[in-house]
This record gives sequence, structure tokens and C-alpha cells, in this order.
Amino acid sequence: MYTMALKTFVKLNSITNLTDARYGAGMYVNLLGFDLSGNTGNSITPDTFREITGWVSGVDFVGEFTHGSGLDLLEALKAYPSITWIEYDDFEGLRALIGSDYSLIYKVRLDDLADLEQEIVALLNEFEIVVHVVSEDNDLPESGLAAVKYLAKHTKVLLGTGITAENILGLVDDAGIFGISLTGGEEIKPGLKDLNELADILEKLETEE
Repeated sequence: MYTMALKTFVKLNSITNLTDARYGAGMYVNLLGFDLSGNTGNSITPDTFREITGWVSGVDFVGEFTHGSGLDLLEALKAYPSITWIEYDDFEGLRALIGSDYSLIYKVRLDDLADLEQEIVALLNEFEIVVHVVSEDNDLPESGLAAVKYLAKHTKVLLGTGITAENILGLVDDAGIFGISLTGGEEIKPGLKDLNELADILEKLETEE
């Protein structure tokens, strides 16, 4: 009997609604991310988190934080007991979490990859911290792709920028990345939204096991 799976590791970022969560779980993505920083419009309360995650299974949950959140991450996560991953854009803050029960993701901007010190890259690799590469303009120029490929030779990279249905298979096959991240969107109304772009990319990654 064949079961469907995805060709690479996939994280969906900043889930805000049940539609994205259920679709992602149904497409066998690995991680659903939830913004817990409390300082953006996508931030999720414990009640909303439970309402959404209570309907999905077979996927792990990520608590997404930013350095401007001013929160004690471990204290904040007590209200989200089913979360098993932490994503943070502050390396020293993330470093303090090494040895906790959480899997870790370091979120870094594409433009800042050139400034990543080799010592930091070595630590990321040693402690199996995934590097999530993002960009505000969702672009991936040749120079940026070269930086991603170089980093991917030294540690696990989750690419979260410049991904389209046209280039996804090439990126997965040639860039040496660990996986990708994608972002959904707001619902038009409860239970109704346009999933076309997300679906086009994930369907390209479908494979049979």
C-alpha cells in the first residue's frame, strides 16, 4: 500500500487559521509554526492555538519568537504544552536553550548570511540547530542562492524565500538544503481561503512511499 509524502522537510510559518493547519497536515508537512512573540498581528493566544491544533495530527508544532518580544520563552511555552520546537531570531537567546527538551531553529535574514561567523555555524551544526533563511522581499538572487548553498554544506538549512512552483524541485535537488518553509495567508472568511499558491508548491513535492 502506498502512502503520500513530501520530497523534502516542510514548515508552514505563522499559522493563524484552521484551514492552513488542516491543509498542511493533510499534505504531510513536518512542522506548523505559530507566532508567539506577542508583538505582531499574527500572534496566537493559547486558546486559539488549542482550537487550531486540536483538529490536526501527524505534525509537530513550532513556537516562533522574535528578539523584540521581551518574553521568557520557556515560561511563555508553558501555556502551549504541545509545542516541541522553538524558532528564534536571536542567536544568544537560542544558544541559552541548548539542552532544553525543544528542537531549535535559528531564523536569519538572507542578507545577513555573509556575516555568520564560522564559530556560530559550527555550533549550529554541532547541536543540530536548523537555520531558517528568510527575506522580507521573498527574493532569492544568484548571490543569495550561492550563500544558501555554501551554508547548506555545513549545517541544516530551511529555505524560506524565493520559492515558486517552477523552481521548487530544482532547489530541493540542487541546493543541498534540508527543507523549505512556506507561509499561508488570511482567511477570506472562516473556512474559506485561496490555497492555490501553497497547493501548487506542495503538490510538486508529493511522492509515494
